[in-house]
Amino acid sequence: MGLFDFARDIGRKLFDTDAEAADNIKEHLNTSLSGVTNLDVKFDDGVVTLCGDCAKASTKELAVLMAGNVEGVKQVIADELTAPPPPPEVKVEYYEIQRGDTLSGIAKKYYGDPMQYKALFEANREVIEDPDKIYPGQKIRIPKKTAN
Repeated sequence: MGLFDFARDIGRKLFDTDAEAADNIKEHLNTSLSGVTNLDVKFDDGVVTLCGDCAKASTKELAVLMAGNVEGVKQVIADELTAPPPPPEVKVEYYEIQRGDTLSGIAKKYYGDPMQYKALFEANREVIEDPDKIYPGQKIRIPKKTAN
């Protein structure tokens, strides 16, 4: 999980100038996401670099998505954001919301059951504030149990 691309002109607006971007993104992560220590955020021309220590792999995934789903961010580099490896029985995919998507439609595609939208929402609670308010270009994580 090194470099992720994002749509620069969409997402939550957290800053007006590049000078305030790193501090505002850091505050956003610290306020909305638990399990990250020693967090450092750098911002340069639309590229966010995250450094720090995450308690879980899913926390790292969410930190990257939260930083990337911010207006003005085109890439997130997380090479220095450490986390223990994910459990072997959990595989995570990433999905970019398309026009016309709903969480229930995505749940049906990935889980075979539209009612599993609740699981998608819970897995992305820090990224999605309301299951009815997703937008094209937003990226989310799709955790899937693998067969052993």
